[in-house]
Amino acid sequence: MRLMDGVRLAVGTLSVFPVRVERVDRQVAGRAMTLAPAVGLVLGLVAGLPLLLPAPPLLGAALAVGLLALLTRGLHLDGLADLADGLGSGKPADQALDIMKKSDIGPFGVMTLVFTLLVQVAAVAEAGYWALVTACVAGRLTLVWACRAGVPAARPEGLGAMVAGTVRRPAAWLTTLAAALTAVLIGPLAAPIALLAGTGVALLLLRHARRRLGGITGDVLGALVETATAATLVAWALLP
Repeated sequence: MRLMDGVRLAVGTLSVFPVRVERVDRQVAGRAMTLAPAVGLVLGLVAGLPLLLPAPPLLGAALAVGLLALLTRGLHLDGLADLADGLGSGKPADQALDIMKKSDIGPFGVMTLVFTLLVQVAAVAEAGYWALVTACVAGRLTLVWACRAGVPAARPEGLGAMVAGTVRRPAAWLTTLAAALTAVLIGPLAAPIALLAGTGVALLLLRHARRRLGGITGDVLGALVETATAATLVAWALLP
């Protein structure tokens, strides 16, 4: 039952799929974040379906990336834009966090969104279905590491405060191993290499966000998902 609480929260938080979340606390949040890569696997399998249609690769890629945004309610993209505005402002942490809380999107956010989506679509068109699946797993794997013990929240309230520090390090390593093995089963050597490369790039962003903001927020988590997704796709597309 406790495991199912985590599954429900993971699915309800990270996807548009309707579930009934009956319990929300830090213990359940830790399980949900540990299960995030599994949700990413399902999202990738579904979002990649347009790539199986008899359509030009670029069109299929655009439809797949668009479907992925719908399946996640666009929340990760919103977080990416907000973090870009906050960090791009050059303001101290408290002022940057205030900028991130605003509902509008500034120039840094717009530029980052356009660039990231263009990169994702171009890379998916080149790399294909399984690259997108792997990228979706990598994107949610970064949540495991961003919510590990020792990573603080930037605010005392909000999603970041709920999930910060809820994942134990052994669980993070076991989840990473499971994600890497899944990538190996997907097929080519490019899969595990791209997954680890994409996750590594996102963790660099996490390090920078922690330094600038003092910890994680919901926007930081969303930005990490999109960054890891894009970096994994680029790595796969560039690998021979």
